[in-house]
Amino acid sequence: MTDQLSRVFAALADPTRRDMVARLTESDHTVNDLAAPYDVSLQAVSKHLKVLEEAGLVSRTRDAQRRPVHLEAEVFDLMTAWIERYRRQAEERFARLDAVLARMQDAEDPTAHPQEGTAS
Repeated sequence: MTDQLSRVFAALADPTRRDMVARLTESDHTVNDLAAPYDVSLQAVSKHLKVLEEAGLVSRTRDAQRRPVHLEAEVFDLMTAWIERYRRQAEERFARLDAVLARMQDAEDPTAHPQEGTAS
């Protein structure tokens, strides 16, 4: 996996990392803050953060003695663009399918749309 999009989706495949990302949308946190709700070691949380960092989803800065973890939200633009492209294609396919089904229904039930100008 060399491209960033693959690294991002692989990083987000883990529910713990997804939860960490969700918590980071609210504010920056330290590793200890992020580790608090999980029954895992700080080392395990650090490994999760390393995966998120390598994917470009988070960064760590130094603030005196603290090393807050910061969410890099612009990575979501990359994901959104990829998802949006395929969403549009799927919607176009569904629209074509709807048109085919409507034509099939009209062919099966000619009384559904009475022709104008004919006596009833």
